[in-house]
Amino acid sequence: MGLIDIEMFATLDLVGQAPGGPDEDPVGFPFGGWQAPLLDEVSAAQIGAAYEGTDALLLGRRTYDIFAAFWPHQEGGEDNEIATLFNRVPKYVASRGRPDLSWAGSTQLGPDLADSVREIRDRHEHVKVVGSLNLVQTLLREKLFDRLDLWLHPIVLGVGKKVFDDGAVPSNVRLLAPPVAGPKGTVYLRYGLADGTPATGDMSAPDRGAGSAD
Repeated sequence: MGLIDIEMFATLDLVGQAPGGPDEDPVGFPFGGWQAPLLDEVSAAQIGAAYEGTDALLLGRRTYDIFAAFWPHQEGGEDNEIATLFNRVPKYVASRGRPDLSWAGSTQLGPDLADSVREIRDRHEHVKVVGSLNLVQTLLREKLFDRLDLWLHPIVLGVGKKVFDDGAVPSNVRLLAPPVAGPKGTVYLRYGLADGTPATGDMSAPDRGAGSAD
């Protein structure tokens, strides 16, 4: 069984909507492209390294349409390495509509999204989910992910779609590597899904020593 790895860019208030440009998801959101001024060489290198070993992309409809219009035309340019990867590997699209699947290697998932994702996981070694906030909510709800690469950016927007929204369920994750901060304040966190649900405790319990004057 392979890995499903979610790549996500978020603000400190965990907004993940339209980081790359103003036309990504503009309805009711005035901050499209918020990531661009904060991108630095450290974050760019981290993002590039995160795609190593990827053998399939799992995308929501909106992200797929953006990628399909862009990446087929980028080979030989500045982003040749990632363009070559994206153009080569299979692309799986989660959509209730009828997307244009003219990007080579593209397939629309069946109506039972959870079952379709499980089949993809069995078929590939390293499936990468990029953006696709609506799809991510389903993956979080079904716990159909193995790793979450999260870049936290030093801004607060106060509006926008959140990384963890209605799809989130109580889950444990574990930090897989030490956090790394870039020169512009972006912090890279790599988490893996862990067993169980979050535990609770009582900070005022006697064995905590809370309130002791001795």
